[in-house]
Amino acid sequence: MRMVFRWFGTGNDTIELEHIKQIPGVEGVVWSLHDIPAGEEWPNEKIIEVKKQVEKSGLNIDVVESVNIHEDIKLGLPSRDRYITNYIKTIEKLAQAGVKVICYNFMPVFDWTRTELFKEMDDGSTALFFENEKIKNSDPMKLVDMISRNSSFTMPGWEPERLEHLSKLFEQYKQVTEEDLWSNLQYFLERIIPVAKENDIKMAIHPDDPPWSVFGLPRIITNKQNIQRFLNLVDDPYNGVTLCSGSLGANPDNDVADMVRKFTNRIHFAHIRNVKTYDNGDFIETSHRTEDGTVDIYNVVKSYHETQFSGYVRPDHGRHIWGERSRPGYGLNDRALGIMYIWGLWEAFKKSKSEDSVT
Repeated sequence: MRMVFRWFGTGNDTIELEHIKQIPGVEGVVWSLHDIPAGEEWPNEKIIEVKKQVEKSGLNIDVVESVNIHEDIKLGLPSRDRYITNYIKTIEKLAQAGVKVICYNFMPVFDWTRTELFKEMDDGSTALFFENEKIKNSDPMKLVDMISRNSSFTMPGWEPERLEHLSKLFEQYKQVTEEDLWSNLQYFLERIIPVAKENDIKMAIHPDDPPWSVFGLPRIITNKQNIQRFLNLVDDPYNGVTLCSGSLGANPDNDVADMVRKFTNRIHFAHIRNVKTYDNGDFIETSHRTEDGTVDIYNVVKSYHETQFSGYVRPDHGRHIWGERSRPGYGLNDRALGIMYIWGLWEAFKKSKSEDSVT
């Protein structure tokens, strides 16, 4: 298991590289060029700039999250070939810089959806929260109109400057079914996986978050059956998964530990975090500790150890604790605690295995 830590870059993150380096066992940062619009080719000079900065701190840039996919690719529009060509050029540049894994997603319009970014918990910490009733059966066009007219009503990711763009996208996706999205994903994979293989970069799709349809938008990377279908679209070791215990765990029907065992050879990146789910469909992100949430993190980590997982792992979203001000879900403190919890489990499994072999 190789531990890495999400970092949004100088000027975009409150966390310093030297602080990340001080977390025991962390080898690298998970990074991206967040100022490059989806679909545009990444400039080589910006890639090299990040590489030099990170490596100077004694960390690596092995994992990128994410090279975002243009909506025209997901929609299957004629313009998608131009954006796929740009994506291929970016893969080639990242390979030259030493990148080993690219995490991406194929979620229409939003990459993740929450209704509250700083929901207060019983202990005074705050966390990302999803209120099902606020989303369920909502008309997105009415929400766009409501936010436009009422600045006090907000939704994460629905900034005023995006509203016109969102309105157009919702209209376009009215004609897109889940099967259409599967077809468009296969078209994309058939173009990029041979390039990834040639450049020794493993592609790792992230599950949909939450793993069900939101605002009527199609979502397909949601459960064990669909992950298997995805892997079969292009059955190649370079076509793999970012297995996120939090995203998949928002649906209690998903057995994440079972998925670890099932897809072990195709998991190129692991996100480990916990969520507490409620019967009404709400969920809130908790500490990584098993007993604080609904996902059996103990068994998830045990499954990675038993399958001798040697890929990249990062703690995913954390709470906001001890007065830290940070990007929603991406503070230093709780994610560092999460790392130590994961390492504690890993060491216990390792020592138990050694003792068993001796006896």
